[in-house]
Amino acid sequence: MTRKYLTDLRYQVAAIQMVSGASIGPNLLMAKNLIQKAVDQGARLIILPENFAYMALESKDIHCVSEVFGNGRIQDWASKISEELGIWLVAGSVPIQTEPQSNRVRSACLVFDDQGLIKARYDKIHLFDVTIFASGERYCESENVEPGDEIVVVETPFGKLGLSICYDLRFPELYRKLREKGAEILLVPSAFTKATGQAHWKPLLLARAIENQCVVIAPGQGGVHENKRETFGHSMIISPWGNIQACLETAGPGIALAEIDPLQWQILREDFPVFEHRRIKD
Repeated sequence: MTRKYLTDLRYQVAAIQMVSGASIGPNLLMAKNLIQKAVDQGARLIILPENFAYMALESKDIHCVSEVFGNGRIQDWASKISEELGIWLVAGSVPIQTEPQSNRVRSACLVFDDQGLIKARYDKIHLFDVTIFASGERYCESENVEPGDEIVVVETPFGKLGLSICYDLRFPELYRKLREKGAEILLVPSAFTKATGQAHWKPLLLARAIENQCVVIAPGQGGVHENKRETFGHSMIISPWGNIQACLETAGPGIALAEIDPLQWQILREDFPVFEHRRIKD
């Protein structure tokens, strides 16, 4: 049988793991150094974790660093570094201002191309309002963050990226919609707590990759932050078959690097046409 595929281009991708604090400057410097190391190893598509530029001491502090969409210290930095290094850079989450009458921000995942231009914006849909009894932690993200309502897939030289953020990972229907819109690579920039990460991070990521036949790239925060919150880390890259291609097993800043071959999902989807076999559809 003769097969015809869209491309056989292989390329390196990187998931950046950080331990961000409450000062933007040091966080951006840490991110820049890690990005440069990833580029030196051949990465052309680089994804930063949730809250990469700012991990607030108190949740309400996020308003102090929120930016107008398209303009601001964090966005200008991301634009400049992506252009200077000639890479596609995904800024895991950036606090973006809403309408003046709103007292909440949007948590936006922004995709910058190699010219420094914003090619896509995804506003986090599912907000982390939970109590973790085992560790005594309580979170209410919706107090300061307004949920988004748009599912976003962006076309890039590396494939179609389906965008999501952290807590979204627990909602498989979102990823089904991303796949239906053509997603080939699912991005999950995160700041999973240690307690929830130990229990659910790996199995949820594997499920999203396998059930949607997509590459999953999941950079995370990993360590103890200034606000005493402890995040799980274990940033990883997973193949559409569910093979873990790269994983940072230890806490602290680092890079998960892997080679992506678009043939992975092209062959798998042809030989194992799960989506064509679905009997229950929305």
